[in-house]
Amino acid sequence: MLISRTLIDVALAADLPQDDVLFVDARFDLAQADKGDRDYAHSHVPGAVRADLDRDLADMATPSNGRGRHPLPSASDFSAWLSKAGWRPDLQVVVYDAAGGALAAARFWWLARLAGLDNVAVLDGGWPAWVAAGRPVDAVLPLREATSVHVVFDDAGTVHADELAEGVASGRMLLIDARAAPRYKGEVEPLDPVAGHVPGARNRPFGDNLDAGGLFRTKEELCLGFRGIIGPHDPEDVVHMCGSGVTACHNLLAMEHAGLCGSRLYAPSWSGWISDPSRGVATGDH
Repeated sequence: MLISRTLIDVALAADLPQDDVLFVDARFDLAQADKGDRDYAHSHVPGAVRADLDRDLADMATPSNGRGRHPLPSASDFSAWLSKAGWRPDLQVVVYDAAGGALAAARFWWLARLAGLDNVAVLDGGWPAWVAAGRPVDAVLPLREATSVHVVFDDAGTVHADELAEGVASGRMLLIDARAAPRYKGEVEPLDPVAGHVPGARNRPFGDNLDAGGLFRTKEELCLGFRGIIGPHDPEDVVHMCGSGVTACHNLLAMEHAGLCGSRLYAPSWSGWISDPSRGVATGDH
């Protein structure tokens, strides 16, 4: 079953037959790493399985070695999670968090896309929209029959630092930074030891993808906004980054939803870039 490969609204998601959908609860709080687990234990979409950013969607056990604060998990680890969750190719996957998709849901979506899974969509508005619509919740831990899944990540979906530096310097690539403007400009830096941005990067805060109600803007609005940034560049020339490779996936999702397909991720992002002091740092506006 393939209902959506980018976003899905609450009404459509809630009406999917239980046997045809896999809900994934990816709520996460940067300030309280265990809050997502506690919130899930208290209540979640019925049948939803848990995917934690630090535990399941990043490799926090291996030294970073320049891979950033949230290094990508291995394909084998992601395969193990999918197997435990009982994923099957015929399921429509619906993933949600409590931050409009920005704090792990979009990361899950992007990892799934990297693994070749197309039937994965982010719940538009996430947990707040589900609750506000009066949809059912429970605290029952689902018992799902495990499957045997083996996926391989497509290396073409990511960009390494040396390739990125050359591509941006030559104008062959356009780098978009998803962090809030004050962090991009280097005015504040609450998480990393160096403030600023990669020289040549442009700023598109991920929050610009959402309206005042926490829903994604229309395809037309998103397309217009990104076209204003990328100009004559093709979407395939665009690379996304943020602080640690999480909220950058929100911009990837927004572009894909707007029909601007094929952009890539610099997964280590700012926290990985600054691990090498020889790399350039810029401050202020682009």
